[in-house]
Amino acid sequence: MPEGHSVHRIARQFDANFVGKRIAVSSPQGRFAAGAAELDGRTLNRVFAVGKQMFAEFDGDRWLRVHLGLYGAWDFAGRILTDPTIASAQGRMGQTNQRGTQLPEPTDVGGEDSVSSIGAPRVSRLRMSEQTRALDAAGESFPPVPVGQVRARLLTDEQLADLRGPTACVVTDGAGVQAVIDRLGPDPLHDDGPRAQEAFVAAVRRRRTAIALLLMDQSVVSGIGNVYRAELLFRARLNPHTPGRALSEDTAAALWQDWSRLLRIGVETGQMMTMDGLSPEENRRAMATLADRHWVYKREGLPCRVCGTNIVLEELGARKLYWCPSCQR
Repeated sequence: MPEGHSVHRIARQFDANFVGKRIAVSSPQGRFAAGAAELDGRTLNRVFAVGKQMFAEFDGDRWLRVHLGLYGAWDFAGRILTDPTIASAQGRMGQTNQRGTQLPEPTDVGGEDSVSSIGAPRVSRLRMSEQTRALDAAGESFPPVPVGQVRARLLTDEQLADLRGPTACVVTDGAGVQAVIDRLGPDPLHDDGPRAQEAFVAAVRRRRTAIALLLMDQSVVSGIGNVYRAELLFRARLNPHTPGRALSEDTAAALWQDWSRLLRIGVETGQMMTMDGLSPEENRRAMATLADRHWVYKREGLPCRVCGTNIVLEELGARKLYWCPSCQR
């Protein structure tokens, strides 16, 4: 499932390319036809993310709320300008993906930092990108024909965004947006003030629930998924089964602050980079390869990078949990 950094990058991509423009909205798949009709022809005023939810405001108090879930992804095509506030790992600031111009391949061999398709990786996304490039190279007209099950298509004269496989794709109003936000825990990029940290610390310390479960509870904190959960707990040297109420205020506050740092790194680079203290060569490898980017995530059975103990994989709350039983006693 795309974690919080990806959704913030998507929102910024929309802000850089679609905000202020009249948008043609359709549902090639047909499942969002009624919602698309409500939004079609309206101007997009702003887009922002809170955790794993994205909110797009159109004229007339019409909002599009999208939660990608496990399988959702946005594919972008046309004249796509990268968000100039994001320091891309490849330095792609200001470059465009338009007919005759292709973005360079991402340094990350897994494509996590891609600007053409953001969300759950799957073959259809790759096929979409290949089809778009083929059409552009052949000089065919824009926009390309929808490929696969496109729930919603947002289109301007020069930009295209196709949404596939989301958990939620609904039209609502401002009150509905606020109601969703009110149910979510704090997000450091939506509110990084002292009250956000205090809310997180209080929510954690009043619960008997294991901290590993609390970090995945979007009502406690927004945006953390399986990768960031495992890495945050290792970086804090916390046993994932520790009850939230057993954490000191300082420990809980440090978790929030570390999440804030890692989230910003993820947005800036497009990658869930969770290791620090690396040499230049180690950093280059980590930015290029997932296997070199994390302390414990997906390293079950391999020796801990710190103590040499084999990393453990267990199931907790129907999700995979990776941790070091020695460093995280």
